[in-house]
Amino acid sequence: MPSEDFTATTLLPQWAVGYPGWPIRGVRSALREIHMEIRIAPIHVSGTTSRLGIRIAPIPRVLALTSGLPGQGAALTHVELRPGWRREALRTSLWWVPTLEVGAALLLFWGGNVLDRAAYNGSIKLPSWVISGTADASRQILAALAAAIITVIGVVFSVILVALTLAANQLGPRMLRNFMRDRGTQWTLGTFVGTFTFAILVLISIGPGKHGDFVPHASISAVLFLSLLDVAVLIYFIHHIAVQIQLPSVIASIAADVVQAIDEEAAPPPGSEWLGPSPQEILAAMDAEHGVVTSSESGYLQYVSHAKLVRIATENDAVIHLLYRPGHFIVAGRLLAMVTPPQAAPRVKAALRRAHLTGPYRSLSQDISFGIDQLVEIAVRALSPAVNDPFTALTCIDWIGDSLRQVALRWHPQVVHRDRAGYVRLIRTQAPYDRLVRRGFEKVRQTSRGMPSVMIRELQALKEIMAQAPRPAQYAVLMQQAEMIKRAAEQSVPEPGDLADVVGVYDALVALHGRLLAEAGD
Repeated sequence: MPSEDFTATTLLPQWAVGYPGWPIRGVRSALREIHMEIRIAPIHVSGTTSRLGIRIAPIPRVLALTSGLPGQGAALTHVELRPGWRREALRTSLWWVPTLEVGAALLLFWGGNVLDRAAYNGSIKLPSWVISGTADASRQILAALAAAIITVIGVVFSVILVALTLAANQLGPRMLRNFMRDRGTQWTLGTFVGTFTFAILVLISIGPGKHGDFVPHASISAVLFLSLLDVAVLIYFIHHIAVQIQLPSVIASIAADVVQAIDEEAAPPPGSEWLGPSPQEILAAMDAEHGVVTSSESGYLQYVSHAKLVRIATENDAVIHLLYRPGHFIVAGRLLAMVTPPQAAPRVKAALRRAHLTGPYRSLSQDISFGIDQLVEIAVRALSPAVNDPFTALTCIDWIGDSLRQVALRWHPQVVHRDRAGYVRLIRTQAPYDRLVRRGFEKVRQTSRGMPSVMIRELQALKEIMAQAPRPAQYAVLMQQAEMIKRAAEQSVPEPGDLADVVGVYDALVALHGRLLAEAGD
């Protein structure tokens, strides 16, 4: 491998300044085979052409591993890309945590069996507090405990099904996943299943041996301890499920998930150097010429690995414009993304299938609007004539207002993703702030016609958002929603006193709006 770098100069068209790898992709691929890289940097710009310096140098080991080179590249790439959708899929399953606890029970049985065998052979002496007894007595104890535990498991399953049924009837079928992802329920179920598995294993380990019947006294003592632990877990579970099925608790947990989604979508601080064309220039060039990537299957876009897309685009010296965001329904065969240069589209399409996930339902992972939609759905169902529960709707409005306040203050999603060198590699779409505000209030406003208490609470929520919104540009959509609520009240509230209450809150919001604009002007 050459130990010294060399530099040469050539003339390239202006568009190649941003992405110098495109016209020399074959050279770059050949150099990567010998762990070399080619870098082009602008030296002098004149007129419509640019004089560029070409520098060939060894690829640093870390960069070589992330560029798909032989060796350990695949392992490092797997470490870098942490697919959050897998964590979310496991979080919403009732089998993952019980499986882990069954595995822990197997390990505990192996360790206890080693200890009991050592005590049986006289290698060690067990403490005096370890339970002792005959083989027949031990079998009876373990059989009784196993039968009792499996009975309690049936009760736990029944309670879970009751909770899921109540959630489906009162909150809507889309709320079932919120109950399934509850860690308390999963750990409770796993604790009982793990204890039952451990007790059965200890039971079948009792048998004849060289020095008489082998009785695993230490393991039996562990079974009794786990049984006492199960009693405590059962008490906790009864309390937990009683709290969990209460509507305020469910609504607050959804709002907490929205806040977590806001944190996950926060953009990292900008790098020290940005190179290449701007996103606006790239999109303008894409309008003239681009390659297309179509969807291979229909369903809701649940997760997109942005880091993997950036790596794919970097390897192909391309830019990907993703036209859909998680939460959108995509149809097989329809346009999913645009790629420039066009000749990179086939390779990007093949790799893109491994970088996104579609399914039959939406997920809170990367889809902040889904959490707001869930709160809106509960409020709309509560305001329906069949349910007629305005107090639940008021609670939902409070949390919708708090969620949108968090969006106004802290939500700065990363729309443009760059590679390590600073070049734009991925441009994605994201729900704007105005759209989220409209999603949070429009359906509730349409359903709350003739309900002054709900309208007042909506106006109060808008006022709280406006009071903390950091930018005056965020005020317009709030005032638009407030004006529509006022018009709906004037059209649907017959009682003058009730209407005056609604108008009074609206006037307070207008006064706050004027004061904030005056302060921003100063």
